[in-house]
Amino acid sequence: MARNVEIKARVQDLARLAAVTASFADTGPVDIFQDDTFFACPSGRLKLRAFSDGTGELIFYRRPDQAGPKESFYVRTPTSEPDGLREALNLAYGTVGRVVKHRVLYIAGRTRIHLDEVRGLGAFLELEVVLRDDEGRDDGTREAAQLMERLAIDAAQLVEVAYVDLLKQRSELRSAEQCSLSRQI
Repeated sequence: MARNVEIKARVQDLARLAAVTASFADTGPVDIFQDDTFFACPSGRLKLRAFSDGTGELIFYRRPDQAGPKESFYVRTPTSEPDGLREALNLAYGTVGRVVKHRVLYIAGRTRIHLDEVRGLGAFLELEVVLRDDEGRDDGTREAAQLMERLAIDAAQLVEVAYVDLLKQRSELRSAEQCSLSRQI
């Protein structure tokens, strides 16, 4: 199973981050529109990612929910039929959430740098430091920390959970606020 060390951070100024990232990235920017559907999965997370060109990939991953750099184990399988696969997976496992985003991808060395605009959530930065099979998590953690410093990302900006969890939290908060308002009327 492939592994990486990743961080996710809430950011304010994607244009500033794009300019800084472009100054040292090996490749990019690449614009990617992604529609991720998450399915019930007791042993990790299972999502189908559909791209605007009609292709997609099924991704299983497992990682802890924590604010700092975290190791993620993942398997990616491409598909040319994401809509049919989404329907089959929904019938088999049930859909637990959907995340639609515009991602700008840069690559610096072995690190994928994502500048994300997530529908319903706002702007984020993700770093994914790809690990070699013989490499420990600490090497990736150090590299992520160096990039965070270079991009002026503070620990207070780090996010513990996946976008789908943030959307769920936001939805639950809105539901609670609506219930509170209806009781006051």
